[in-house]
Amino acid sequence: MIDDWCGCALLSIINYPSSMSKGNPYQMKLKRAVSIILVFGVVLALLSVSQAVVDLRRIEEVTKKNILTPADLQIIDEFMNDAVTDIVRTEDFTAVSKTRSIILNHRADKAQPSAQAQYAQQFSESAYKQISEALAEAEGLPNESRRYKVITNLLILVENLEDPRLVELAIGQIRRANAPARYWAVRAATDAELWAKLSQNQATASRLAATILAECSQVAATSSAEVLRLMADFAGRFDTPAASALLVKVADARIARYADWTVDYELVDGAILKHLCDRLAGGGTPDPELARRFAQLYSFAMQRYIKGKRLGVLKEASQNYLVTLLVQTEQNCLGELLAAPQATITRLVTAGDLDGLQAEHDRLLGAPGRPGVLPARLSFSYTTQGESTAAPVALPDPPGRPTQA
Repeated sequence: MIDDWCGCALLSIINYPSSMSKGNPYQMKLKRAVSIILVFGVVLALLSVSQAVVDLRRIEEVTKKNILTPADLQIIDEFMNDAVTDIVRTEDFTAVSKTRSIILNHRADKAQPSAQAQYAQQFSESAYKQISEALAEAEGLPNESRRYKVITNLLILVENLEDPRLVELAIGQIRRANAPARYWAVRAATDAELWAKLSQNQATASRLAATILAECSQVAATSSAEVLRLMADFAGRFDTPAASALLVKVADARIARYADWTVDYELVDGAILKHLCDRLAGGGTPDPELARRFAQLYSFAMQRYIKGKRLGVLKEASQNYLVTLLVQTEQNCLGELLAAPQATITRLVTAGDLDGLQAEHDRLLGAPGRPGVLPARLSFSYTTQGESTAAPVALPDPPGRPTQA
């Protein structure tokens, strides 16, 4: 494309109408000025293209070498610097994915087998150095929208690289208030492929896991449904008090959103309930805190479906999410927790029997003055305003709706 533009520009100079300049000093000067500008632009364009080709050729030459010299390692560092700088300085964020692809396409697995260890170490060190410096530079960007776009794209790169050295860069961004930045920070810090590598060093893995669990616990209450799913999935990998505490925080965040009717993407709660179920069914005495969260979250999902259908306030997507959540949780969790297959909820939802569904809710989870079979099985009770009760908290009516009798 640049070559075509250069050719057209040169032709325009050569073919500049001669009648424009004959006997007209002003037009002759204009012609010379236009010629100089066009030639200067062509030179700059050619230099820019040439430089880009040289930069790419240099790193690709390094990937072909069997043994790397200090100069080769410097080329790797310069390549990473140029690519990361492009992400920070770009004006067109739709093109950033191409830059990330260029970086990913020049990782150590592209190097010669005999040089991969050298290449990988330098690539990792350079990535850490350049991305950490870029994150610091992004902090100083005056435009908030641009700042978070840069930070988010750098975190996407961290996640794509799956490099254990970079995990602490992601951890440092988990408390970001910006939703996309927090999502990618948590995703990069908890990536399953990354943790397969980290788990090879148990001491480091335990330290980092504790830090991530603590950071997530600090922001669970204000995190999106998608981020809470990532947190729950991560906590589900560890059988520790900190992991259980995070699951409680995640469940509490979702319970609070059901209560004020701001909940979204209810499908996420199926995964959260499954993690709670796995912890409760794992043997030993069930943790009453986890049991209470499981029962209250499932109760609110059932109550939302029943009340939302009766009032006609549920969107189609929400209805579909809730149906999937209620049925899959019955199949994947209730049967395991009650030690007997369960299919009543599935039958009632299919039949559209809301009264029957309410009765099953009360049988399973409890009603005022009548404990449910699940609390009896798991030996827990609910707590309302500091007092023990047999029934889960009742879901209020949606805001702006009169309270039902």
